Amino acid sequence: MEAGLILCEDMLKEIEKSSNQCDICNKTFSQKGNLVKHRRIHTGERPYHCDVCSKSFSGSSDLSKHKHVHTGEKPYHCDICGKSYSQKGNLTTHKRIHTGERPYCCDVCGKSFTQSGKLATHKFSHTGEKPYHCDMCGKSFAQVNSLTKHKYIHTGQKPYHCDICGKSFSRNDEVTIHKRVHTGEKPFRCAVCGKLFSGSSNLTKHKRIHTGEKPYHCDVCGKFFSQCSDLSTHKRIHTGEKPYHCNICDKSFSGSSNLSRHIRIHTGERPYHCDICDKSFSENGALTKHKRIHIGEKPYSCDICDKSFSRSSDLTKHKRIHTGDKPYQCEVCDKSFSENGALTKHKRIHIGDKPYSCDICSKSFSQSSNLTIHKYIHTGEKPYHCDICDKSFSQKRNLATHVRIHTEE
Repeated sequence: MEAGLILCEDMLKEIEKSSNQCDICNKTFSQKGNLVKHRRIHTGERPYHCDVCSKSFSGSSDLSKHKHVHTGEKPYHCDICGKSYSQKGNLTTHKRIHTGERPYCCDVCGKSFTQSGKLATHKFSHTGEKPYHCDMCGKSFAQVNSLTKHKYIHTGQKPYHCDICGKSFSRNDEVTIHKRVHTGEKPFRCAVCGKLFSGSSNLTKHKRIHTGEKPYHCDVCGKFFSQCSDLSTHKRIHTGEKPYHCNICDKSFSGSSNLSRHIRIHTGERPYHCDICDKSFSENGALTKHKRIHIGEKPYSCDICDKSFSRSSDLTKHKRIHTGDKPYQCEVCDKSFSENGALTKHKRIHIGDKPYSCDICSKSFSQSSNLTIHKYIHTGEKPYHCDICDKSFSQKRNLATHVRIHTEE
């Protein structure tokens, strides 16, 4: 008798469950209310409206959560670190930082995630799927928030503001990272060298220095890059695109960072200061390279002769001694050079450009080094000394000629 009642109850549950089945995708629900909410995914219906900003939602609970944005209410508190959240789901996700829990696992590569949404987005990297399309330029994205952020490029909208300096940003996470400029906070540490970073993405990029990883590939020339932004900028070499324009001199650039650096030529701004000697620089990279003078660091080593350099560009130039590579060619006389700077100096022979002028006699020179040597005529300075007879010279080549007197003897 009891077994019959249990069987009857099970049958009733199955009947009830089938009556709560979506007639579009056949998904079933235990409660009719959940089916009603679910159907709004297909119909696009959003019957719940925010009376503050008029945004609409498919569920009343979603509207309630949204209202916390306007009220600033954060009723869900982490009992480990005290951080507060406006939504319970965000608190649950946050706690996984403390517990290390990553319950969502990719069945293709085994990578784990703290959120189901991040797993779903990650799977697009295997399938190559980019389901979100920009209706302005047709560009596609794997994440809907990436599409939203991308659209700000077209609209110029920067809805997120720093409450300290008023600077505006197109993304909320950019504000969070920017604020660390004011606070000095650098919560992300490299486990290899201990260097600290204000943003997790900066740490990820930095780690590629140690691993040598270059995951971004140019489909035109095959060159690899460690950063996606570097690949985007590089591709403009092939297309000739220069979308960033200086509003002072109308010069155009392929990258926004190049424009920012260029503008400092006009403003004279040098925002990066050495905390050892107080010297200032217009670029952060120049400051980093400068600091190596103080600490003697030379992290870039030649794999042919083991000579070390403080800058990667110096290592690149040095390697051309071994390879004989001269990639910079003059389009006037076809002469080739191992360095771009040498080509620039050479071109002045053809155009007669002499940008370096002596402030004493007004004589002009095509190279700054020639001006420096010329000035010794006025100052009488002779900085090159023979270590055999102590005779001094104003030019290095004259010293070299003189030394032969001793060696030939």
